[in-house]
Amino acid sequence: MKLMRYGAKGNEKPAIVDTGGKVRDLSSVVPDFTTGTLSPEALARLADIDTGKLPVVENPGRIATPYSGVGKFICVGLNYADHAAESNLPVPPEPVLFMKATSAVIGCNDPVVLPQGSVKTDWEVELGVVIGSKARYVSEENALDYVAGYCVVNDISEREFQIERAGQWDKGKGCDTFGPIGPWLVTKDEVPDPQNLDMWLEVNGKRFQNGSTRTMVYKVAHLVSYISRFMTLYPGDVISTGTPPGVGMGQKPAPVYLKAGDVMRLGVAGLGEQQQTVHAWNPELIDN
Repeated sequence: MKLMRYGAKGNEKPAIVDTGGKVRDLSSVVPDFTTGTLSPEALARLADIDTGKLPVVENPGRIATPYSGVGKFICVGLNYADHAAESNLPVPPEPVLFMKATSAVIGCNDPVVLPQGSVKTDWEVELGVVIGSKARYVSEENALDYVAGYCVVNDISEREFQIERAGQWDKGKGCDTFGPIGPWLVTKDEVPDPQNLDMWLEVNGKRFQNGSTRTMVYKVAHLVSYISRFMTLYPGDVISTGTPPGVGMGQKPAPVYLKAGDVMRLGVAGLGEQQQTVHAWNPELIDN
């Protein structure tokens, strides 16, 4: 299933994308998609619905995050060897973990707003893994049993804040609007192999990232198992699994960073596409 939400902030409605690509309103079945929708039992009930009887949404307008109440936003750094190389950093001996603030979460096409003082804001297309069942010390063999589905994530990053300012990476990763998620939550039954997904990102029509989850250093099952050793994973938590090469920081002969007016377009095979326009600092674009 491809689950999504649409509508203005605060008035989102649940929907499903049918096999013909039509958006079908689900608000007569469930009032909203929440973390409770992500359990295997709840997803099984949705799978039994005859989508052909649901009303078609001709113009969904704004596409929101696929469910409300995104929990922990856990990210994996340097999880592609070629991205580590372009960052002039070694491949880590264990997964590098950091957090994005949940206040960074936005819909897949919402405005991206540069923080005050930003000079090195960058892009990163990533595979997002959405947890559907509580996971604590789970084995790698069983790790995917705890996954509800997958989505596209743009792990937007302010590199000066991240690297050149003292402390942890988080301050360059968790700025407002730096976590677009969606357009869909694609349930795991439609993604038989999360390690065989092509991914790409363009800025102003120029392709910068072309990669595949095949080249991840630490695979999805390993990441779910590994992270569950350090924190309990709950339904609605998102793991953003790292980015392939081609980020702005790694461009030659000089880095390329985002500026107001730039348009990012990105996607992961089978999981849909995102598009964001970059804006100068404007809190109204964040709050409204």
